[in-house]
Amino acid sequence: MNTPMTIRRQTLCLLAAYAGAAFLPLGAFAQAGFDHQYASWNALLKKHVRWMADGKQSRANYKGFAADRAALKTVLDSLSAVPRATFDGWSRPQQMAFLINAYNAFTVEVILTKYPNIQSIKELGLFNRGPWKNEFFTLLGAPRHLDWVEHEQLRPIYKDPRIHAGVNCASIGCPALRDEAFTADKLDAQLDDGMKRFMGDRTRNRVKGGEVQINNIFKWFKEDFNSGYRGINKIEDLLAQHAEQLTDKPDEQAALRAKTLPVSYLDYDWSLNDVGR
Repeated sequence: MNTPMTIRRQTLCLLAAYAGAAFLPLGAFAQAGFDHQYASWNALLKKHVRWMADGKQSRANYKGFAADRAALKTVLDSLSAVPRATFDGWSRPQQMAFLINAYNAFTVEVILTKYPNIQSIKELGLFNRGPWKNEFFTLLGAPRHLDWVEHEQLRPIYKDPRIHAGVNCASIGCPALRDEAFTADKLDAQLDDGMKRFMGDRTRNRVKGGEVQINNIFKWFKEDFNSGYRGINKIEDLLAQHAEQLTDKPDEQAALRAKTLPVSYLDYDWSLNDVGR
């Protein structure tokens, strides 16, 4: 039974709680309220990203994303609202998941600025050089571009070459856009899975004609795969680790593990990864 004295005490406690909350920094609310499961972004990906029959490539339904532009804007606004101080207080996996999701979500958004009249992301920006240097969004309190996320944050700070299997450049040549958001609790497994799917895609990485033919990503970002991460000091170490993904033939797998096959690089396919193409 609530006596007048009990009610008065409860009221005073509530007032004290509200008064204390009033003096909390805004970043504390952002950190407490931020959804590290990325439920809204995850729902959009589940709805509009499809794996191909081989399970190695995916396609995005940009027409569907366009129809859900309002929901996408809500996702982008939530990412842009995170202050730097809040981000700095997160764990390493939380930070990485945030940056990868931001890169992918803002990439979808930039495609929609011209869709359906676009065949490749490289058509955006000056002289068909792509949108990567354009500051078209806000992140961690300042105007940013996609290259800032990938080349000034993810690559140099976290030094995990599997990041290349996480960020997606809206192109067929790129590692697949996942049909789920990256989350801190699943990040390691998601990046491992992304690398395995990518290395197992024989249209982009394969053994053929007595050599290993691999995606140009491994040439462009060679230094990321020479860093000693998980025992990978050169690209041949990575190929040896993924011998079973690159070929089904035991003799070729043995040659990959022995690191005796020459390496060449395949042309990169910049065609839009649209489900209808």
